[in-house]
Amino acid sequence: MKLVADTNTLISGSLWNGPAARLLDAIRAGQVVFVQSPLLWAEFVEVLSRPKFSARLRLLGFTPTMLADGLRQYVAWTAATTIPLPAALRDPKDIIVLAAAAAGKVDAIVSGDHDLLSMKLFENIPILAVRETLASLGIPAE
Repeated sequence: MKLVADTNTLISGSLWNGPAARLLDAIRAGQVVFVQSPLLWAEFVEVLSRPKFSARLRLLGFTPTMLADGLRQYVAWTAATTIPLPAALRDPKDIIVLAAAAAGKVDAIVSGDHDLLSMKLFENIPILAVRETLASLGIPAE
């Protein structure tokens, strides 16, 4: 399966145990092709560097750069692209997730963002919660 994961999924999977961490395990094991655009990746690194995550990062013994670099090796990069703003998109900031998915010709978009999940589909690409994605891969969520 080829997928784009949004920033909140990457943050959750990188910093806590749970379904998003299982998804990152599947990426590291090569069960999933993990697509990102430079813009979406920059957002991940920026959010990871926010002060609200600094205590968690210290507890895990990582800096934002260390954590991002450890995941970067699994990224299949897609070119940055622009797309028209879909009428169903409630949060215009989420356009970078949809643009990465379109450019990367992915099988699914994985998100915990209710604005994206409410769309259910974008250009015939399903928008799935992490648990749904894990189930489609035959991976237990816990």
